[in-house]
Amino acid sequence: MRQVRAPFLPALLVLMAVVAAVPIVTNNPSLREELFLMFMLITLASSINIIMGYTGYVSFGHIVFFGIGGYIAFWLMQTLGMHFLLAAVAGAIPAALIAGLIGVPILRLRGAYFALATIGINEAMKSFVTNFEPFGGAVGMFFPFSIYGTYGGAREAAQLAYYTMTAVALGTIAASYAIKRSKFGLALMAIREDQDVAMVVGIDPARAKVLAYVVSAFFPALAGAAFFFKNGIIEPAHAFDLLRSIESLVMVVLGGIGTVAGPVVGAAVYEWLRGFLITSPTFANFQLAIAGLLLLVTVLFVTAGLIGWLRNRFPVLRAYIQ
Repeated sequence: MRQVRAPFLPALLVLMAVVAAVPIVTNNPSLREELFLMFMLITLASSINIIMGYTGYVSFGHIVFFGIGGYIAFWLMQTLGMHFLLAAVAGAIPAALIAGLIGVPILRLRGAYFALATIGINEAMKSFVTNFEPFGGAVGMFFPFSIYGTYGGAREAAQLAYYTMTAVALGTIAASYAIKRSKFGLALMAIREDQDVAMVVGIDPARAKVLAYVVSAFFPALAGAAFFFKNGIIEPAHAFDLLRSIESLVMVVLGGIGTVAGPVVGAAVYEWLRGFLITSPTFANFQLAIAGLLLLVTVLFVTAGLIGWLRNRFPVLRAYIQ
């Protein structure tokens, strides 16, 4: 009897596309801004999940690729007058290449040593950009308002950035799903479970890990280009914000490490919780403490994350939720 495969990926992408269309149909700029940030967080969390969830390498400094892509795209638009979409791709490619170059040596490290190395790379890049005058140094760069005239005005430019961020988020999820369902994904998960055994069965860990690192760097770089294009200003502190990288890790753990839907759910729940806490007079000053407590509870009692818990509690859902 032929097995019917659950259309998980199309269902998830259609659901997200419908949600993304709501602020456009209802002409609600406030909701559009909220979803813009949500899709950016989904991109960051899903991309980290490729190297952390599938491969087992915790990258605390993954935000460095968000900053690199943002800075290069911003510079191309401001200095050369390049169109935003072309500049975003042109910024993401060097970010992926840099990931390949630094991935070769640092992916030889394991555990805490790799995590510390990624933090060091992020801080080194932040220091370099802070002192690199073509990128504006410590002050950063900003757009003159007239630059948005190319796109029909600031409102149209913001909509273009929103469409782009939505497409990047959908593309990241699709890539994450494709990797997980492929032989390449199986190789990564074999490395995650036991790298030495993976080598015995013929897997080249070095090549697989570097390729996963390159893929995981490409999408945050695109997100960085869209984020700073919409903001009209970029500076080192925001481009290489280590806290945002750690928050992405929390989202992955909260939603479910190594699952496709986990980072999506984790980002949505975390962002909703943060919005609730920030606007609450009682909890506004304790949002980070509560987020830390949430991570602790998840690690101690729901180690598989929300999606992992659902799949374990209701095995029938494993055919429908990846």
